[in-house]
Amino acid sequence: MKRAADFRLVLVTTPDLKVARALAKATLSAKLVACANLVPKIESHYWWRGKLESSAEVLIVFKTTQAKLAALEKLIVAKHPYDTPEFIALTLAEGNAKYLDWLAESVS
Repeated sequence: MKRAADFRLVLVTTPDLKVARALAKATLSAKLVACANLVPKIESHYWWRGKLESSAEVLIVFKTTQAKLAALEKLIVAKHPYDTPEFIALTLAEGNAKYLDWLAESVS
């Protein structure tokens, strides 16, 4: 049985569905993630270069392992159109054992 703390949820925002789909495909093809959920039509408000900005974006929620995290970040940074892409990794506290087993098998 896998420990939940060995897994990560990674949040990445993109400018549109085309970019989100391309990143999802690239990460899945490289077996860096088990799943990528695309959440379209979010509205982001943020500080950028000293100015308050807002934009429509697509949120990607990636499911991966700690072991794949550095390679995932490298791929996202290399392929993302933003100068400073969001890449936030959250550690899991709990998770269904069968789901975590599937997740681990999917990225191996």
